[in-house]
Amino acid sequence: MSHAIVMHKTGGPEVLEWSSRSRDAPAKGEVRIRHTAIGLNFIDTYHRTGLYPLPLPATPGLEAAGVIEAMGSGVEGFSVGDRVAYPAGPAGAYAQERNFPAARLVKLPDEVSDEDAAALMLKACTVEYLIFRTFAVKPGDTVLFHAAAGGVGLIACQWLKALGVTTIGTVGSDAKADLARAHGCQHTINYTREDFVERVQEITGGEGVPVVYDSVGKDTFKGSLEVLRRRGTLVTFGNATGPVEPFSPGLLALKGSLFVTRPTLMDYVATRDELELCTTRVFDAIANGHIKAEINQRYALKDAQAAHTALEARATTGQTILQP
Repeated sequence: MSHAIVMHKTGGPEVLEWSSRSRDAPAKGEVRIRHTAIGLNFIDTYHRTGLYPLPLPATPGLEAAGVIEAMGSGVEGFSVGDRVAYPAGPAGAYAQERNFPAARLVKLPDEVSDEDAAALMLKACTVEYLIFRTFAVKPGDTVLFHAAAGGVGLIACQWLKALGVTTIGTVGSDAKADLARAHGCQHTINYTREDFVERVQEITGGEGVPVVYDSVGKDTFKGSLEVLRRRGTLVTFGNATGPVEPFSPGLLALKGSLFVTRPTLMDYVATRDELELCTTRVFDAIANGHIKAEINQRYALKDAQAAHTALEARATTGQTILQP
């Protein structure tokens, strides 16, 4: 018998229930993983609330690390006992054990710990596709990254600095500003008392930035458009304050022939080649010291309700893991 978090309806953290379930043999093309560390991500709250619907009942969670304990037929390239991780689902990571498609797994290098993998995989893979493939930054660029002290933001600050890119980061407190600067963010803006549009224009001498990476959503969308230079790109990749309201494409013409894209990690690791490209870059960045995990919160898996409450209250910094 094993345990998992199960939700039978959408809603607040209280819908996350600690439940027992039977252990099934892995099907063809699957392996059974015993999880050792599970990543907590804001997208998990979207699944819980129904913003991004999952078929119910459902177990949330898109990333974890663990050990292969059993293999179904047709699995190649893996063995029982391998340390593995996955960054992008399918959903169901909030479990002590699960069966998982081998094609969506990667082996962990010896130099990457299980906890670091669970903390970094989804977030670092997100940063990888944002800065290399959605809008490819180059040395000398200056970019705006919202929520710079969050789990994705701290990784982005480190990686962008290693690439020779100047980061302007928005944060919600002086403590978070200190944290972002310690991870390579050159300019921080405390949005609780500063207008980020004005500050970005001051920092850039009125030129604006070529790209804004925005996981905040509704509250920052219009301001993010304002700070873009002509033909700039707004990458809106999250909805922490709610989804962006509908707008006319004509607004983009008025603001300088701007581009807006709404990417997801799943579409950037959709093929095996893309998954390996992304995770190889992440593992290389870890090995080179360009990024490191900042695990500032640990919760027992059975306490997932408390973890979600803290995450949504913006009471977390860096990365959070759930311990099975």
